[in-house]
Amino acid sequence: MNLDFKRKLAIPMEVKEMYPLTGDMAKIFEERDAEIKSIMSGKSDKLILIIGPCSADREDPVIDYISRLAKVQEKVKDKIFIIPRIYTNKPRTTGDGYKGMLHQPDPSESPDMFKGLVAIRELHMRAIKETGFTCADEMLYPENYKYLDDVLAYVAVGARSVENQEHRLVASGISVPVGMKNPTSGYLTVMMNSIMAAQHKHTFIYRGWEVSSEGNPYAHAILRGFTNKHGGSMPNYHYEDLEFACNMYAEKGLANPSIIIDTNHANSGKNPFEQDRIAKEVLHSCRHNSDINRMVKGFMIESYIEDGSQKVEEGVYGKSITDPCIGWEKTERLIYDLADLR
Repeated sequence: MNLDFKRKLAIPMEVKEMYPLTGDMAKIFEERDAEIKSIMSGKSDKLILIIGPCSADREDPVIDYISRLAKVQEKVKDKIFIIPRIYTNKPRTTGDGYKGMLHQPDPSESPDMFKGLVAIRELHMRAIKETGFTCADEMLYPENYKYLDDVLAYVAVGARSVENQEHRLVASGISVPVGMKNPTSGYLTVMMNSIMAAQHKHTFIYRGWEVSSEGNPYAHAILRGFTNKHGGSMPNYHYEDLEFACNMYAEKGLANPSIIIDTNHANSGKNPFEQDRIAKEVLHSCRHNSDINRMVKGFMIESYIEDGSQKVEEGVYGKSITDPCIGWEKTERLIYDLADLR
């Protein structure tokens, strides 16, 4: 093989022993997990808000941002349940560029995977300890999930991974809610098949073991828009799109039918300043259709301290180095607006 095997990395159990959760942290995880599942199952009508930077780049601004969210959460806790985004893996369309904190805990330095594994675990643990938030991450590499399975509140499977069998099988063995994005083609049947696979039991190979899964009844849909044959962004958050997705759910008979709307990516044409309008339009649709209202559980929003994005070398504190985000002032106003409209 044309590979250079650099070193054997510590297994998840060893990293967890080096950086263990405290009893208080584990209690926070359990309490938040129960509340998220209450929303997904329809027992609670709170709105889930999965919100934060496109990618977690540096620990201090990420924690600063999440600490600000914690203060807002207290004010809207009766209507909104916030799950901060700490996305430590960044999928790259061409493979080039910054791949996330897992690869480069310091974006200005060379990749170091062990330092990255430690950095992402420490960051998620710090979020729990200092803010009381368990957070969301994208499962770009299924075999790495075990390093974080005791700290993550929510797992997303991306548009380019949703057709991958390993992602589907590992999702079936995850105990927290897993969101399956529609593929970049927009073909919703692929997404629904992925949800069905994740909700079923399976036997498969994982990290060198033969394992069996019980199925994940909280696997669900994320609508993120799609790309047409000319490369143009096409949204799928409009009333008719939501009605169609609800009908597909009804036909499949899946457990806990739930939809999260990704307000950025192809839904916004990667214009983050459209996210406010998109979220409010979806809530308007919810008010006019009881099925849509019952199935739409919340939003995925890309937000950071500063508006827009930058190159790594620019070094602006709290500004995305991947996709552009809305800044803190717009974020805070949007959360309060959504609470008022809920």
